[in-house]
Amino acid sequence: MKEESKKAVALRYEAEKDKAPKVIAKGRGYVAAKIIEIAKEHGVPLREDEALVEVLSKLDLYDEIPVDLYKAVAEILVFVYKLRKRY
Repeated sequence: MKEESKKAVALRYEAEKDKAPKVIAKGRGYVAAKIIEIAKEHGVPLREDEALVEVLSKLDLYDEIPVDLYKAVAEILVFVYKLRKRY
């Protein structure tokens, strides 16, 4: 994928505060690269899923993900929780 067409979306989910995960950053090209760079610097797990990023990038910042995306995002959360247990 060309660098300028690369997209990234960052989600945040705090179970005690949020009803559902929220989009907290999104962008393509340089902005996507910065989102990924900052995530790596802070030890935030990354997962590539072009189809999901495409859908999530259409949401506004700080929007909760819609119900129809719960299953896809839940799979990502499971992935993240499993990664964290390994360390």
